[in-house]
Amino acid sequence: MQYQEAWSYLDQLQFFKIKLGLDSMAAFLEGVQHPQRDLKFIHVAGTNGKGSVSVTLLSLLGEAGYKVGLYTSPHLTSVRERFRINDRFIGKDEFAETATIIRDSLDGRQITYFEFTTALALLWFASQKVDIAILEVGLGGRLDATNVITPLVSIITNVSMDHEAHLGTTLARIAAEKAGIVKNRIPVVAGVAADESLDVVSRTCLEKEAPFYLLGRDFKVSRHDDGSWDYLGPGGRERNNLPLLMKGGHQFDNAAIALAALDLLQHDGFVVSEDGIRSAMAKVRWPGRLEYFCLDGSSHRIIDCPAAHLLPGNKNLRRYLLDGAHNPAGILSLTRSLETDFVYRRLICVWASMADKDIAGTLNAIAPYCHRLIFTRPESERSATAENMRDLLPAALKERSMAGATVADALSCAAGEAGPEDLICVAGSLYLVGAARKILLGEIVDNDD
Repeated sequence: MQYQEAWSYLDQLQFFKIKLGLDSMAAFLEGVQHPQRDLKFIHVAGTNGKGSVSVTLLSLLGEAGYKVGLYTSPHLTSVRERFRINDRFIGKDEFAETATIIRDSLDGRQITYFEFTTALALLWFASQKVDIAILEVGLGGRLDATNVITPLVSIITNVSMDHEAHLGTTLARIAAEKAGIVKNRIPVVAGVAADESLDVVSRTCLEKEAPFYLLGRDFKVSRHDDGSWDYLGPGGRERNNLPLLMKGGHQFDNAAIALAALDLLQHDGFVVSEDGIRSAMAKVRWPGRLEYFCLDGSSHRIIDCPAAHLLPGNKNLRRYLLDGAHNPAGILSLTRSLETDFVYRRLICVWASMADKDIAGTLNAIAPYCHRLIFTRPESERSATAENMRDLLPAALKERSMAGATVADALSCAAGEAGPEDLICVAGSLYLVGAARKILLGEIVDNDD
């Protein structure tokens, strides 16, 4: 297959419903000589923060010269975003060649979209002989397609309500699914809160004899007013005045989880110098997750402007915040960041949501912050309509809302409503964030490769 043919073939697999279970994945890997057996892994599960932890570990290990594979999901605009080795995304020819191997090996058997991309990641990483691969869980953990590996360290960032239709309707049930990645005697690093989820994860680790390292107990983080932070790791290792570029108080926890995992990996020979850690932490970025930038509307150039100060004067300046928050815990992190990390006169919000999400819960959490709420619908059959979302607002907030027929229309409305002292927040759905980011900033992956 050529690249476009391979991408089209993969897209057709989206018509198969989500299927949790490892049987088909195990059968496929049997047919391609188990590429995962030749690789070392970090396995990352959790409700929120998986991508941030994963990309931080990529930066840390890459800074020390290791060849590091990274598999994440979903992507914002190009499927190739899911597959990286250090700073390089998978090339079009590599994608097509690996996809062809998978298609031919299936011999007509059905496979899901996520099983296909997971298989592609394993085959590519094995062919490239990476030193270590970071795999982000797609959904849950226990029956997720990535759970065919035995990692050097497992990570569970946190547990909150999301994907209830697939994972369960209680925190304990969801935690049990995520704790399904815990392997016998493999260390676990977690940021779970002191609730039912902690009980479940702790008990699972005890049953599996897996050493358990908990944020706030075994390793700690403390923030400074200037945005730097201190880390106290397992065994008392201290690192002070570390940098952090990513916005949001929750990112300090994510960074600490990554450092705790790195401390454990040193026992397996993955060593990063203190200078390397400091340098790597200053480079970590994760597109579409509390991603802040300013654009000059007349030249469409990115302008340097701080998040915590108003810069009146340039009437063409527009300030943007893109965030893929789509569940209650993610929206809570977004609203906290709006309160602590940004200064603005008015908040103009462009919003979309998938119809199978907790639309009322997330929408009514963000709506009181918005001076104007612009609903739109990305090109996805799962997207809720603007009318349905508006109907969920209290009467007092409905007057602040309007609709944009397309994402481009909604962004145009927002830019027209906002001034240089306002903040345009695009949130509620990663599909929306991906579409908006492409319009505003272009593609993440170089299309010429």
